[in-house]
Amino acid sequence: MKFIRDSLHGSLRLDEFEVRLIDTPQIQRLRRIKQLGFTYLVYPGANHTRFEHSIGAMHLASKLADHLGLDEQEKRMVRIGAVLHDAGHGPFSHVSERVISNSHEEQTAHLLKESELGDIIQESFDLRKILNIIRGKGSLGQIVSGELDVDRMDYLLRDSYYTGVAYGVIDVERLIYNMVLDKHLMLKRKGVQAAESMLLARYFMYPSVYQHHTTRIINSMFRRCLLKLFEMGVVGQDKIYQYDDVDILSMARAQDGYVKDLMMRLDNRSIYKTVYSLKLDEVREPQNLFEITDNKIKDIEGEISEDLGVDKDYIMLDIPEYPNFQEMSTIVTVNGHQEKLRDISSIVKALNVARFNHADLCIYMPDEYSNKAVDFPFNDYIPLEF
Repeated sequence: MKFIRDSLHGSLRLDEFEVRLIDTPQIQRLRRIKQLGFTYLVYPGANHTRFEHSIGAMHLASKLADHLGLDEQEKRMVRIGAVLHDAGHGPFSHVSERVISNSHEEQTAHLLKESELGDIIQESFDLRKILNIIRGKGSLGQIVSGELDVDRMDYLLRDSYYTGVAYGVIDVERLIYNMVLDKHLMLKRKGVQAAESMLLARYFMYPSVYQHHTTRIINSMFRRCLLKLFEMGVVGQDKIYQYDDVDILSMARAQDGYVKDLMMRLDNRSIYKTVYSLKLDEVREPQNLFEITDNKIKDIEGEISEDLGVDKDYIMLDIPEYPNFQEMSTIVTVNGHQEKLRDISSIVKALNVARFNHADLCIYMPDEYSNKAVDFPFNDYIPLEF
């Protein structure tokens, strides 16, 4: 038996099997992956890691399993799924995920199958069942990766704590103790207010932290840097889960030309400037903008580059990332009947529309070129109608 002292949840207990999993190089790598990527350049305290989040999610999964009355084997499986669910994350977490072909859940599946993690798991469990939990399949999977899951509960609390932004504070206890499991993970009527609070927390954390305007510029610069490393063959995209933050930064700093220039800008916080911004709530069908493909973005950047007379590498079009609020379809038990959360909560229903209030499509350029963008008709290049 081993205890880990967590800044949020206190002393977390692990059995010998879980210690073996956590002590593998694959999980220890998560200590070197920042949970919020480059957000520490905006909020200096945001230096927490995927490792902390993973053990925090494991702790909450355990509490929820106890409340739901799962047997000991099911509880152990849920705990393992929670602690492994982010094992496939690339450097700087979700920042890198946007430029690779596989999601971090898919990367986690590859990692478990090809590393010692899979061998250890198969000593006591069916690997396929653990993978299904990580992927959110089945009733147990909903605990780790569902609509109101322990992953979201922990990262909202943790990200709020380390950034100092109070919006992410949620009533986890009330949420957990008002959940029931009957083929699906459902919410009791008394837990609706706690669920509304959690959705509101996510809504406010996006513009304040996850999609903070400065963070978006920095993330765009890093993604461009990482794409160049892929193109140069310096970093293998299919093995991104083998690298940590320091690996990528060191390789980028060792390059010449454009990549080195980007890295120096990031190191010295000499970031690009926003030269164009389009509020999504001013667009007739804002959800269509989320469907613009990476290839289309490259084409738009190329057209702007040619007409503006600036190298296309110094023009970055960024589409915001905003939640789709899947939790709206969470089943709520009301007087023996089952209803969708969106149907009994006007707050939740409103959030699906309100999520566009703070979102904007942006174009970034280095400060030394931004004077060329004055009065440039960027609107003419953005496909507002599909």
